Amino acid sequence: MKVGLHPALNDAHVDGNQPSSQRQLSIAIGAIASGQVRNVPLNLCLVLDHSGSMNGRPLETVKKAAIQLIERLNPGDRISIVAFDHRAKVLVKNQAIDDIDSVIKQIKRLSADGGTAIDEGLKLGIEEVAKGKQESVSQVFLLTDGENEHGDNKRCLKLAELATSYTITLNALGFGANWNQDILEKIADAGGGTLSYIERPEQAADEFSRLFERAQSVQLTNAYLLFSLMPKVRLAELKPIAQVAPETIELPVQREGDKFVVRLGDLMTDAQRVILANLYLGQLPQGRQAIANLQVRYDDPMVGEEALLSEVVPIEAEVQSVYQPALNPEVQKSILALAKYRQTQIAEAKLQEGDRSGAATMLQTAAKTALQMGDQSAATVLQTSATRLQAGEELSEADRKKTRIVSKTILQE
Repeated sequence: MKVGLHPALNDAHVDGNQPSSQRQLSIAIGAIASGQVRNVPLNLCLVLDHSGSMNGRPLETVKKAAIQLIERLNPGDRISIVAFDHRAKVLVKNQAIDDIDSVIKQIKRLSADGGTAIDEGLKLGIEEVAKGKQESVSQVFLLTDGENEHGDNKRCLKLAELATSYTITLNALGFGANWNQDILEKIADAGGGTLSYIERPEQAADEFSRLFERAQSVQLTNAYLLFSLMPKVRLAELKPIAQVAPETIELPVQREGDKFVVRLGDLMTDAQRVILANLYLGQLPQGRQAIANLQVRYDDPMVGEEALLSEVVPIEAEVQSVYQPALNPEVQKSILALAKYRQTQIAEAKLQEGDRSGAATMLQTAAKTALQMGDQSAATVLQTSATRLQAGEELSEADRKKTRIVSKTILQE
């Protein structure tokens, strides 16, 4: 298994007469099979909210979705299940998927009662999945429909950071309209996973299936992007690097000697991670000029090897005395995706400050950005929210959640 690393500048030509130029560097990264692909064994933990608010159809649909997922596990995969209300308990200890019937029986016994303590469930889930993470893809699916009323949100984020240090990926599923979007999104972002929105109970099976297929396509784990910048080239000081696909996430940058390092997490075969870096170039000599080198460090769980290094990929720009732009439309789409996300964030901040007019204006701007990049579904959601604010209406919890989701990914209908 190898790493595919495909960089592109938004404009590969640079005006040699300018003292400074700005460029966006898009980097598409994924796992590439060198032969026949075998699924890496999956080590999965389901952390399920069964508090009183899940009573009735919500819990029944979640139980059904969980059972359908478990029935798709392959020999060699591992499963564990944690259930939480205002306490948490291990329903199924981490084990090889040998006796599916007994696992299903435990799920069917779940009933709704009590409050919500997300951190307690998350803690037990991480502990269980950590028991079987050797030479596997280790993932936690956390589902909740409520606020962390009996728990500590700061503890949730510390647990998410702990999970990544153990090469465990956290995915969050928000069920219904009353879950805390801020905390679940931060858990998923910090945990290297994805946030799913289950607006209606009947969507639960599809969302579980989507996350499961994504987990199955993971071939490489614990990946980091390594940047080496040439003299007269620097990263932007404010928010220099973000991921724009499969979700938009602002990525923290660290230093390792003379390199900049960005954690990517899992690398998949069916979906590339697209990273966007904001670079500033000083005045460079004319001709073909190297501006950076890229490399990926990663683990290959199939063969049990860690800290492997991809080939170094150089980035070059053509410095011209008579500048002629060479714009890349695919990189422009990535720039628009990040703009859509940041414009929506500004709108949310304005709404929290009570500036409804300012929020509506920014949502309209984000809708236009979505249209520019061909994301019609996002444009519709963003414009609808803007229109409601302009009409003096309040945004419902569902409106707010859809607005946030479409700002960073494609809403699953």
